[in-house]
Amino acid sequence: MAGEASTAVAGPVSGAVTEQPRTEQPLTIPTLLHRAARDFGTDAYVVTPQDRLDYRAADTRSGEAARWLLGHGVGKGTRVGLFFPNGIDWITWWLAASRIGALVVPLSTLYTPAEIAKVLRLADIATLVAPARVLTHEVADKLEAALPGLADATSPRLALSAAPYLRSVVLTGEHDRRWATPVRPEDAVSQDILAAVQREVSPADPAIMVHTSGSTADPKGVVHTHGTLVRQTSTWPAAIHAVTGQPTSPRILCAMPFFWIGGVLAAMGALHDSLALLVLDRLDPGTALDLIERERATGIVGWPAFTQKLRDHPSFADRDLSSAPMLRDGPVDIAMTDVPDGFPVHRTMSETAGGFVHTEMKIVDEHGNPVRAGEVGELLVRGIGVMAGYNKRERWETFDADGWYHTGDRVYRREGDPRLFYVGRSSELIKSAGANVSPLEVEAVLGGFDDVAQCVVVGVEHPERGEQVCAVLVPAATEIDVSALERRAREQLSSYKVPTRWIVVSADQIPTLASGKLDRKSLRSWVLEHHPA
Repeated sequence: MAGEASTAVAGPVSGAVTEQPRTEQPLTIPTLLHRAARDFGTDAYVVTPQDRLDYRAADTRSGEAARWLLGHGVGKGTRVGLFFPNGIDWITWWLAASRIGALVVPLSTLYTPAEIAKVLRLADIATLVAPARVLTHEVADKLEAALPGLADATSPRLALSAAPYLRSVVLTGEHDRRWATPVRPEDAVSQDILAAVQREVSPADPAIMVHTSGSTADPKGVVHTHGTLVRQTSTWPAAIHAVTGQPTSPRILCAMPFFWIGGVLAAMGALHDSLALLVLDRLDPGTALDLIERERATGIVGWPAFTQKLRDHPSFADRDLSSAPMLRDGPVDIAMTDVPDGFPVHRTMSETAGGFVHTEMKIVDEHGNPVRAGEVGELLVRGIGVMAGYNKRERWETFDADGWYHTGDRVYRREGDPRLFYVGRSSELIKSAGANVSPLEVEAVLGGFDDVAQCVVVGVEHPERGEQVCAVLVPAATEIDVSALERRAREQLSSYKVPTRWIVVSADQIPTLASGKLDRKSLRSWVLEHHPA
C-alpha cells in the first residue's frame, strides 16, 4: 500500500488509539470543513515556508474554487485529477472538488509522462487541475509529452484518444497554452447554488481515489466514500495529541505527500481538530528544519528515511528542537517504539484510509482459521472502515464471499495488547523506503527494451530502505549497458521504482517451479546468496 506513513512526534507512545468519534460527527467533507471553519476559525491549518492558510480561509478559498468548478460543468461524480505538490493549492482544490461531490483523483508529482498518461486513462479523469509549474518542471511540457495530440490542440475542449474521458486541463498560474482552460471568476455559479449542491453530498458518495502499487502492472485505484474518509481519520488528532503530549493545537511537519494515503490522512485528520500541518513542496532536510524551528513543530509525520535525513543534516546538532524532543532523542521510526519483539506496529494501509478504528479485523492461517495471540497470520479486514472497492474491479474480485478483504499482510497480536505487529507481506510487493513498488510494473517497462530478453524484479533487504528494488536481467545480446538501461528506466518510472541493484544472468539461472512458473522466492534467495550487497 503505497504511501504508508510512520509518525515520529514528541512524547511517549501510548499504543493503539481506541477512542471512538462522537456520535454527532459530520460524515461528509463539506460538513466537516464548515464545522472546522466555525470552531477553529483563524487557527493555522496549513503552513508552508512562504504562506499559511487558516481554517476560515480554507473554507472561503475552496468555496470560490468550488463555485468555479460548478460553473465549468464539474459536479457530483465527475472525476477531477489533482497534480499539485504539497501546499495550499492542493488543499484548496481538493476541498473544492470534495464540496461539490466530485471524485478527487490525486496524481503523484513523481510520475513520468508515461505514468501520467496511464493514470489519466485508468481513472477516467474528466478534468485535470494543475499548476503551471511544479518546482523546476513545466507542467504543460510534461502533459504534452504524456498525451499525443495535446500540443496541437487549439481549444480548451479536449478530445484525446490517449485519455478519452479527459475534457479539460486547468493550469493555474501563467502559461501560453491554448489547450488549457482559464479560471475566470465570472464563470462561477452563485453561493446559493454551491450551498444547494453541498446539501446533496452524502456519506455514501465516492470522495477520493488513491492509486497504490498492487500485484498487477497497473496501479490500483482505491476508492473511498465521504463517510469512510471522515470516520477513519477521526481519531488521527487523538493519536497526535497522545504522542506529542500537546493537549491543544499541535504543529506537525507533514512529510507525506498528499497524493498518497498518509498525506490524505493528515489533511483530513487536521479538519477534525485544530492541528497545524507544516508542509513542503519538496522534502529538503534543511528547509524542513528551518520550518520546524520557525513554527515550533511538535513532531513529524513521514517516512523514517526522511527523519534520518533530518538527523544527518550538518546543521541538525545546532537546531533548537526543544518543542519536539523525539526528533532528536526518539526512534527514527515511531512504529518501533516500545515494541516487544523487534517487529514494528502496523501502519495501516490505503485500503482502510489510513486507520483501523471502524474496521473489523481477523488474523488467519493459510487455511483461513483464526490464529491465537502471538501467532503470525494474514490480516483480513471488512466493515464500514474499508474501501468501497478498487476502480474498475467487481466486488468479487476484491472481497471474498463473506466481505473480507485479504490484505496479504503478515501480522500478529499479543495477549492484552490492542496493537497489530507487522511481520511482512505474503504478496510480492516491494516495500522500499516507505513506498510500495509493484515488480510487475517495473518488469513491464524493462522487458519492453529491445536489449532485454528477460527481466525479473525482486525486493532484497537493505539496511536503510527496508528493501531495495533489484532487477535480474537476461540480455538479448552478449552484453548490456546497465547504465543506459537505468537512464531509460527513469524516463518511464518514478525514481523510487527504478532498480538500485542490477544483476545480469543467463536464462538458465532464472529458477522456475515445476509448473514452469517463475519462482521468485528462490530467485530472491539466490540473489542474497550469490550477490550479497
